[in-house]
Order: sequence, then structure tokens, then C-alpha cells
Amino acid sequence: MAEANSKPGESLDKALPSGVEYDEAIMAQQDRIQQEIAETSQLIGDHEDLLLLSNEYSEEDNVYQGKIKDLRSKYKCFRRTRGDGNCFYRAFGFSYLERLLDDRKDLERFKEVAAKSKDMLVSLGFPAFTVEDFHDTFMEVVEKVERQIPVEDLLATFRDQGLSDYLVVYLRLLTSGYLQQNQDFFVNFIETYASVKEFCGHEVEPMARESDHIHIIALTSCLNVGVRVEYMDRAGSEEVNHHDFPEGTEPKVFLLYRPGHYDILYK
Repeated sequence: MAEANSKPGESLDKALPSGVEYDEAIMAQQDRIQQEIAETSQLIGDHEDLLLLSNEYSEEDNVYQGKIKDLRSKYKCFRRTRGDGNCFYRAFGFSYLERLLDDRKDLERFKEVAAKSKDMLVSLGFPAFTVEDFHDTFMEVVEKVERQIPVEDLLATFRDQGLSDYLVVYLRLLTSGYLQQNQDFFVNFIETYASVKEFCGHEVEPMARESDHIHIIALTSCLNVGVRVEYMDRAGSEEVNHHDFPEGTEPKVFLLYRPGHYDILYK
């Protein structure tokens, strides 16, 4: 649309921003949105009563009010996560490590899996120096859990933007690595990219890219950690539907999914 003070007959090309300027404007807008989100929500929130979710929907919205009632019959509370496109990885990482504070046996298993994961990524062609940097930070946090730090300290770690993002990056790398290791299987679920590697480069490894079933299957299978996702949407009845990843495993992490976002649930 031409500017209000442009003269009749003036070329629209002069009134419209160039392609580069348009891209920069979009990026600036996205940055502003991310900044607003960061200023109004924590990376990982405090425990909240699920009843508070009712205030986010109309009292006449029988579907969502019914599903919240169903959730409250199964879970005692929840933690919000920041809606920055990394919510699945951050919610999974914090919730599972929080559980490991009270599960020494599974912690030993997980620590061994995590320690070996660096070699798996390097063997797939990820740069050793880069992987080592993120892996070291990840293992430092696992070792803090091994020392049974207070949950408040773990929460502070995940609320530290720099540390928290390092942990998210490593979980993204593990997801990408598992997808590429098992590309003959996962290629059947990828439609818009020429290969699993290309899909990972665009939809898995970059920060702020949202997660779907394929990401959850890959990460939970890679680490052998059961996750139950409760789906709160308009599908079905007034009861929430859940899905366990990987199928047949005992859930150790419980997540609430609302379209485009994951929060943490507590039994």
C-alpha cells in the first residue's frame, strides 16, 4: 500500500519497502514479540493450581471447562513454561531432572546415556568442538542433580536464560541425532523436506522452532524416558486425551499440551 503522501501515478516500488527491508521489519517485529513474552513470563514458572486455567476460558465454554475439570481429577498442579518455541524441550528437561532428584537408580542409567550421547552426535558429523561445549554444560547440570541439589537450585538453573538455552540446544541436538540415526523410519513422516537431515536443519536444531509428535518420539526414544502428553483441545469429549511416548513405556514426565504450547503437570 502506497504512503499517504505519495503522488498520483508515483511508482508503488518507491512506496513499498525493499525485500531486505521487509525481512528486517518482520524480524524486528518477531524480536519485539519475543521481548514482550520474556518480560511477562518466566522460563519455568512456580506451581499453580489447575483451577487458574479456568479463568483463561469463558464460563460458557463447556468443552474447555470440562477438560480442566477432568485434568484436576488427575493432577494436583502445573508449572507454566515460556511460550518461546522451546517450551517442549524446556518443560521436558526440567520435569525429568526434577524427578531424578528422587530416583537414584534411574539417575545412574540416565547419566550413562547422557555421557555417551556426545560420541553419538560426533559420529553423525556434528562438529566435535560445538557438541562438547553444550554436552559439558548438560553434564554439569546432571551432576548437580546427582548431588541432590534443592529443587529451587534446579529451578534457578532453568530460569537462567544462558544456561537454560544451552540445555535446550543439547536436547535439540539429541533429537536431531536420533532422527538421523533412524532416518529410514522417520523419512516416512516427513513431507515438505527432501531428507531427514534437511528437516532437522530447519525444524529441529534451530531455537524457537515448535515441536510435534516426531520430535517427542525421537527425544523420548533416544533417552528412553517415558512422557505422557495430555491434550487439551476441542477434539473429542469434555475429557482430556493423552498419548504416551514412546508407546508402552511408563510415564515419568507429564506435560499439558494446548495448541502450540507445553506446560508441566504434577500427579
